[in-house]
Amino acid sequence: MNKRLISCLTLSLLLFSLAGINSCGKKHDHNAMEEAQAQKYYCPMHPSYTSDKPGSCPICGMDLVKSESVPATQEVKEKKLLYYRNPMDPKITSPVPMKDSMGMDYVPVYEETKAPEGSGVYISPERQQLIGVKITKVSRRNLETYVRASGKVAHDTELYTAIVEYQQAFKSSSETINQVDSLLSSTIERLKHLGLSDAQIKRYSQTSEPPSNLIMANQNGGTVWIYAQVYENEANLIKEGQLMEVTTDALPGQKFTGKVGSVGAYMNSETRSLLVRAEVSDPKGLLKPDMFVDTVVHVSIGNKVAVPEEAVLDTGTRQLVFVNKGNGMYDPRKVTVGVHAEGYYEIIEGVSPGEEVVTSANFLIDSESRLKSEIK
Repeated sequence: MNKRLISCLTLSLLLFSLAGINSCGKKHDHNAMEEAQAQKYYCPMHPSYTSDKPGSCPICGMDLVKSESVPATQEVKEKKLLYYRNPMDPKITSPVPMKDSMGMDYVPVYEETKAPEGSGVYISPERQQLIGVKITKVSRRNLETYVRASGKVAHDTELYTAIVEYQQAFKSSSETINQVDSLLSSTIERLKHLGLSDAQIKRYSQTSEPPSNLIMANQNGGTVWIYAQVYENEANLIKEGQLMEVTTDALPGQKFTGKVGSVGAYMNSETRSLLVRAEVSDPKGLLKPDMFVDTVVHVSIGNKVAVPEEAVLDTGTRQLVFVNKGNGMYDPRKVTVGVHAEGYYEIIEGVSPGEEVVTSANFLIDSESRLKSEIK
């Protein structure tokens, strides 16, 4: 009797222990499963691609980065599903789950992901360091750019003849006034049509010496005319009086300088270029008529609001900068850019001096922003 009672008690205790161990094991497994489900990995270059395990991005090959752990079941319950996005191209969406051409699952996009246009994106300090975010202040600065164009040393018999005729007509202006004035006016119009400026025409009225440097080399040195062809997209930058530097492969190491004397009034319909004339100092008479040259015109843009060229992100339809709002927030801002001047963009509209803009990792922040706030 006693032995039977002891056996029953022992068996009961054993069963109770086994049940407790099994319950703990199930609870542990459930917690581990929840933890595993909460862990997500994403590509720093393509944040739209995520995975539940470490690995490499199938798009660019970069190692996936672990995101912050959030219980998956809780996240789904608290958010409204909007649509599914193609992991390879965020612009392609679907109202139902599906796979892309490579067999990859579309990524669900929840209500929290979508934000009003112009809202910023948060980048944690750790991630800023990882992707190399750098910022700089928007400021006003003196901008200078350069217009480079091919040209040649002038050999222009037509212009030479027109200038000589003008000088003769001007010299004879004290005679029969009506006839001479008519002739003088016609020669002036011809010179303007050929591209001379008012200042150049006036200068030739004050001398009777013909411009022989237009048709022959000056062995004793002096000045030569340089004709440069400037393309129409840069022609509006060229003004009379700007500094021009001239070099030629025929004279390695030699540099000649002068000033722009005139800018042509007519665009060449075939080359879409404008003729720019400059008179350049050649004290040794090294430059010969029809010699090919390379020219650089120095163009001062003035004191303008500007940002480094690295700060401007061109989306194809507009230009953006990311403005630092503080505390890890970056706001995508549309800007209107002007002249590109040696490493800087003139900013016509969009940001003001004193604001801070991102100059490094713009593309990565843009990828993050596209995922979180749909930049359109």
